[in-house]
Amino acid sequence: MTPSPAVRPYRPEDRDALEEICVRTAHVGQDSRPHYQDPGVFPAAFATPYVHLEPELAFVLDDGEGRAVGYVVGAADTPRFVEDYRAKWLPLVADRYPEPRHEPRTPDEEIVALLHRPERMLVPEVAAYPAHLHIDLLPRWQGRGYGRALMKALLNALHERGVAAVHLCMLTANTPARAFYDRLGFHEIAVPDAGPVTYLGRSTAEESR
Repeated sequence: MTPSPAVRPYRPEDRDALEEICVRTAHVGQDSRPHYQDPGVFPAAFATPYVHLEPELAFVLDDGEGRAVGYVVGAADTPRFVEDYRAKWLPLVADRYPEPRHEPRTPDEEIVALLHRPERMLVPEVAAYPAHLHIDLLPRWQGRGYGRALMKALLNALHERGVAAVHLCMLTANTPARAFYDRLGFHEIAVPDAGPVTYLGRSTAEESR
C-alpha cells in the first residue's frame, strides 16, 4: 500500500527539495526561474535561514515517498531571528550573493538587497505578533488541504512554546495566497507605506483556526 502524503518535521535531507520548492513558487506564487538569473537567492533569503536557525519550527509535506513537496518555516521571536540572521546566516551566503554597492538595477539585485537587510522584518506595527512564517507548496499540491495542515503544524508548535500570535508578509498581487490566508483566519495589519506587500496576522490559538 502506497503511503499517503503527510506533514512531518523538516529533516536536513529535505534541504534541496525545500530550496527547489521556494524557487518554483517565488515569483508571485509562480516559478521564478524564467525571471531571475540566479533564483537561488530566494531560498537563501526566505527559506534556508529558517531551517538553519530554527529547524524545530520547520515542517514539510511529504509526498508519501520521502520527498518534500511543500513546507512551512517560522521564527518564534522576530527580533531575535533578525539578530541571528545577520550574525549567523549572512556570513554563510555573502560570498555567493555579495551586497550590492549601488541601488538595485536588476530583479536579482533587488532580492540580494533584501537578503542583506534582515532588519526589514522589524516592523513596529506587527510587534504584537512576535512570530512570523513563510509557507510554499508546489502547484499540484495546492488547493487540497495540505497548506492548512502545514499551517496547523506550525501554529501548534508556536502555541506550545507560548507564542501568542504570528504574522506574515506577502505580495499584495498574490491574490490566491491572500484568499488562502483569509480562510485560515488571518487579518490585515495596517502598516503605513508598505509598498507592494501586505501584512497579515492571527493568534496561534486553536479556537482561531
